[in-house]
Amino acid sequence: MKRTLKKIFSRFSFVGLSIVLLFLVNFAIVAGIIVVLYLTISYYFPTVGMYVGYGLNALSWVVVVFAVLHAANRDMVPETKIPWILCIVVLNVFGVAIYVTFSSRRPRRRMRKLFAALHADTEKASGQPVPAEEAEEKLGRWASVSRALGAGDSAAYLRGGTKTEYLPSGEEFLQRLLADLEGAERYIFLETFVLAKGKLWTSILDILTRKAQEGVEVRVMYDDIGSMGRVHFRYQKTLQKAGIACVKFNPFVPVVSSLHNNRDHRKIAVIDGKVAYTGGINLADEYANFESPFGYWRDSAVRLEGEGVRNLTLLFLRLYALQTRREEDIASYLPETYEQFEGEGYVQPYGDGPFPLYGKHLGEDLYINILNTARRYVWISTPYLIVDYRMREALCLAAQRGVDVRILTPHIPDKKLPFALTRSNYSALIASGVKVYEYTPGFNHAKSFIADGEAAVVGTVNLDYRSFLFHFEDGVFMVGAKAIEGLKADMEQCFSVSEQQTAEGSKKNVIWRFICEIAKIFAPLF
Repeated sequence: MKRTLKKIFSRFSFVGLSIVLLFLVNFAIVAGIIVVLYLTISYYFPTVGMYVGYGLNALSWVVVVFAVLHAANRDMVPETKIPWILCIVVLNVFGVAIYVTFSSRRPRRRMRKLFAALHADTEKASGQPVPAEEAEEKLGRWASVSRALGAGDSAAYLRGGTKTEYLPSGEEFLQRLLADLEGAERYIFLETFVLAKGKLWTSILDILTRKAQEGVEVRVMYDDIGSMGRVHFRYQKTLQKAGIACVKFNPFVPVVSSLHNNRDHRKIAVIDGKVAYTGGINLADEYANFESPFGYWRDSAVRLEGEGVRNLTLLFLRLYALQTRREEDIASYLPETYEQFEGEGYVQPYGDGPFPLYGKHLGEDLYINILNTARRYVWISTPYLIVDYRMREALCLAAQRGVDVRILTPHIPDKKLPFALTRSNYSALIASGVKVYEYTPGFNHAKSFIADGEAAVVGTVNLDYRSFLFHFEDGVFMVGAKAIEGLKADMEQCFSVSEQQTAEGSKKNVIWRFICEIAKIFAPLF
């Protein structure tokens, strides 16, 4: 009961309620003006009022028809067209108002211009990627996957000579991170979706505060909505007083806008440009199992040392500058030379984000290309399985051609509706030969792909619409890297303690199936 009341009266609830109320107030004002004018005309000129009424009704349907045509022919993800058209037709002009207000996620002109400038700066600072000839020779059939990923962003160049380490839990991640933070000499960059007060964050903050006093430049960027209810809404001021440069990403303001949907879901740590981390682990206690609200919390990360750190440094600095609205000398934060680690394979850290800042859906495209290239197996870990037609077909086609496709999902959910939507996708996938396992010890939050023991991805991208369409995300594509061995062993261990799902088992609750069928229609919008 206490937890329920806390959610009801949380800042997040007030944010959602305020957006809805602001929209309703704006619509009510416009509609009220029209109604008052109509009633006034009808009172003084009854005949004219009747014709005005007919005209307004006809005009409303003309607007609806044009809005439907616009939605049907608009260049956007196909799955979003059906719910918008339903919204317009069912709610008439009210639905048109919702469509006009929330369907466009195009950032402001100033933001697009700044991102283009930052993209150019990133390209200048990216250095030389692995030559195409070397990539073709060393990566084999994975070279085409790497090439497609690199074409999407100048910060996603293929790198060699990078040491990789797979960290299969939040506990191991925290231990390694704290040691690296202690060794920082120039700067520390931290970026997270969730920042929460607790044991994990306190252990990190103690080091950050001390390092800042020693003259190390410390920057922290956390997502405002992702951290709501976990820290005070002015917590960035507290960190700034401690000498830490801190910004909230896309802070909530009481304005009706779909841009609140574009969250920073990345988790990046960079120390001196020499060591970097990314993965699914946020800076909150449950991620290292200091708390266990949903059983054992399984998560993972990858640690990079060497040339590949350049990409994650560029990704952090670019998004940080986008939020602060200030360009800076990105190149000055990059080491002149990187230590080279031989026999470590290749890495390709990359970022993804909403259209049109990113012209492609890099995270989803990479996953699909891996599925299309694999020959023996693709093992996937994701907390949410709410996929579009493209991803579902790629999964099914890979399984149908004999690839061992396995998906690891949670058994104990953190959110009931996404979990129900996840389970509602089991039946079609299992029917095509995809094997689905639920991690019985608790909640599986890790996001990873591994294919044929040769290629892998560890990052922040879930198999859901939010990650594919709305969020800023990141990950590391690896070929022949030593971290792949650790990931494979971890996945094998997880499958051994997980429960394989059946098509019949996913159809048990008829009521939830009905709710999910409705929710799946509108899932692409949120």
